[in-house]
Amino acid sequence: MTRHPLPPERDPDLLMAIIDLQAGIVRIGPDLGQVMDLVVDRVRAMAGCSGAILELVEEEELACRAASGSNQPQPGLRLKRPGSLSGLCLEAGDVLVCSDSETDPRVNLAACRLVGLRSMAVAPLLYAGAPVGVLKLHSPEPGAFGSREVQLLQLINGLIAAALFHTARYGEDELYQRATHDAMTGLANRSLFYDRLRQAVSQAERQHGTLGVMIADMNGLKTINDQYGHRAGDAAICEVARRMATVSRHADTVARLGGDEFGMILSDVGGREGAGRVMERIQEAMLPPFNFEQHQLRLNASLGLALYAEDGTEIDTLIEKADRAMYQAKRTGKPTLS
Repeated sequence: MTRHPLPPERDPDLLMAIIDLQAGIVRIGPDLGQVMDLVVDRVRAMAGCSGAILELVEEEELACRAASGSNQPQPGLRLKRPGSLSGLCLEAGDVLVCSDSETDPRVNLAACRLVGLRSMAVAPLLYAGAPVGVLKLHSPEPGAFGSREVQLLQLINGLIAAALFHTARYGEDELYQRATHDAMTGLANRSLFYDRLRQAVSQAERQHGTLGVMIADMNGLKTINDQYGHRAGDAAICEVARRMATVSRHADTVARLGGDEFGMILSDVGGREGAGRVMERIQEAMLPPFNFEQHQLRLNASLGLALYAEDGTEIDTLIEKADRAMYQAKRTGKPTLS
């Protein structure tokens, strides 16, 4: 006899997963980036689909701020609310399903093709009637979502909207700040880094300008953690972040990409010579020892940089070449330009 899946509200395993999600959100506390990452990971697992995306409302756009699974958009990718299923979902205030993006006139077809999406279920995230964002399940196959996924999203969308709203301390400006900045260092996070890099590349293309993309990776963090504990390691990460921000220009973006990895967008850098000077300033800023609880910690970072348009014109190419140059710098002990 064929067994049909229980509806979400009667599935004890799923209900336990929802309770566990809520407990995880509480444990994380005020770090909105971590909360969003947890939500997309857990919801994708609950639905058993290939991917989940969380988009936040930012004025008349929806920006991807967290994603889990395969074929994900780059963090910071934006959709106009009009002309997208996400925008229609917020207007309707209910879950909407697209069975096939190739034939559904409600979707942004170009955006769907960009990430290999054929079907999706989109839930509005509303708190006290105000739009916070949308939670989107997606699949590369048509017809992947039915009534069970709709019921699941209807069961959890209020919980998630409230969690995001309260994590951001009740304000739209605070929501944007927490969604786009690293909670520990205060720097831009990975999502905002890609968002600004996309804008900077577009501007450089229009104005035939120059642009530098730098990747930095701390050296010796494991030694600090092992000798003095993770509090010292976290303090060292924050100090590296502070020193990088101090030597950056107002037009530049310094970001913590995760762990002990940082990124920097250098606007109008003026070619390899100008980029070299920036890297020298950063290396010099790392030289003074950092005092932590009567211990002097030595700070250092490996730097790699790629230039638009000399090393490439696509974001992925620039990041890849800067990353490759950073690993070369680790081997040689010298800052490296691609």
